[in-house]
Amino acid sequence: MKISFAKPALPSEGAIVVGVLEGRELTPSAADLDARTGGALTRAMASSRFEGKKEQSLTVMVPVGISASRLVAVGLGKASDLDMSAAQALGGSVVALLAGSGEQEAAVMIDDITDGPVDRTEMAAHAALGATLRSYRFDKYRTKEKPEDKPSLRKLRFLTADPEAAQDAFALLEPVAAAVAFTRDLVSEPANVIHPESFAEAAMTLSEQGVAVEVLGEKQMRKLGMGALLGVGQGSERESQLVVMRWNGASDKKSPPIVFVGKGVTFDSGGISLKPGANMEDMKWDMGGAAVVTGLLRALAARKARVNAVGVVGLVENMPSGTAQRPGDVVTSLSGQTIEVINTDAEGRLVLADALWYAQDRFKPKAMIDLATLTGAIVIALGTEHAGLFSNDDILAGQLLDAGKAVGEPLWRLPLGEGYDKQIKSDIADMQNVGGRDAGSITAAQFLQRFVNKAPWAHLDIAGVTWAKKDTALTPKGSTAFGLRLLDRLVADHFEETGEVRRKAGKKNRKAASSPS
Repeated sequence: MKISFAKPALPSEGAIVVGVLEGRELTPSAADLDARTGGALTRAMASSRFEGKKEQSLTVMVPVGISASRLVAVGLGKASDLDMSAAQALGGSVVALLAGSGEQEAAVMIDDITDGPVDRTEMAAHAALGATLRSYRFDKYRTKEKPEDKPSLRKLRFLTADPEAAQDAFALLEPVAAAVAFTRDLVSEPANVIHPESFAEAAMTLSEQGVAVEVLGEKQMRKLGMGALLGVGQGSERESQLVVMRWNGASDKKSPPIVFVGKGVTFDSGGISLKPGANMEDMKWDMGGAAVVTGLLRALAARKARVNAVGVVGLVENMPSGTAQRPGDVVTSLSGQTIEVINTDAEGRLVLADALWYAQDRFKPKAMIDLATLTGAIVIALGTEHAGLFSNDDILAGQLLDAGKAVGEPLWRLPLGEGYDKQIKSDIADMQNVGGRDAGSITAAQFLQRFVNKAPWAHLDIAGVTWAKKDTALTPKGSTAFGLRLLDRLVADHFEETGEVRRKAGKKNRKAASSPS
């Protein structure tokens, strides 16, 4: 779908979308079109339950007085709540409404809203971002899809007073949207397509964006002493990998980076502690954390972020076989600490143990954040609305909470403590990899904390938010890429050199996008 910006003008064809505030208060564009159509919009509202609330919509087909095929009113809610997230939801809702309607093009009228927290330029840019995120489809394996089941919408224009400024603002957002699509593709692929080696190959494509990529195979990891990670993959025919991605965008290329670490179990059968067969196909997305880290590095490089950032992802396939790790085995991690493997289905923390230690030991980060679809317990605790946040640093935790709220990827902080740490005490090793049924997500985080030393660190358990079972405003059912926009916002707000550099980057991205290839 092509997205563009233009000055306000009455379209001669296609759908026209206008906003209506809560209480049926027409925006200027809505009022103008209501007048042009002889009050069609007012009459339609009067005979419906449409009140202008968020997620409400109302369509007037073939309105008299204008040549557009339909006039769509979208509820904006309260003016005071019209922030960037609301603007994104607006764009997403337009796509959801019109994608399968038969319309090929639509124009969205963006007005200045009195008492609104963002101006129309930012409103237009973020609405375009929402539309881009919502229009994602993973359809490469559909060979017999009927034409009427395919999206019809091809062009979406946002009409605003200063389209060039809106395009500049969108140019800073578009690389992130492209990275979200890249991440969703990785997570959506079946496990026979994305496995440790092919995931590493996908990560290597980031070199085209200027990211330095290294891939360590099993021989190198064995020499380093990564017994925890290698133990997870030893039952698979696929070779485990560790991928290191480096983006040096700061003025001082030697300044300590912010490091992101991702769990990349490309398929999780549970190993010898075999999972039940029902819904095991979902375990193709147990590499969601690694996919987000890879997509994030792609986004930072694409928008030329002025920051030094490192991504480390541990890639394994957890399979049962004659060579598989057994419950009761003891492995020695890269840190030298020994781990009694009580349950081979608690494998992600073993992968992260070596990846975290490697990352903090090699790069000496100013902060380190890991993402993992780590525990079913976090789904029981938080459902699919929030990801779990654990941290040894209150400042970093606060920054993450703020970033999540700003982009609509909310986190909920859970505790860490010595009492929980005692639950992973082993009788024969330094620790065991599970702590029992009680506080399962917390004991998993306590386990990870043993491999970060004193670096400011946060762990995001994204098991409940990586895959959506129904459509949302910005995400069609399937892979969400939850965490990517959150972490990009964290970097922009707290770790990146900002100001004039980012504004100029937006203009540069816009010019590049408009140049013929």
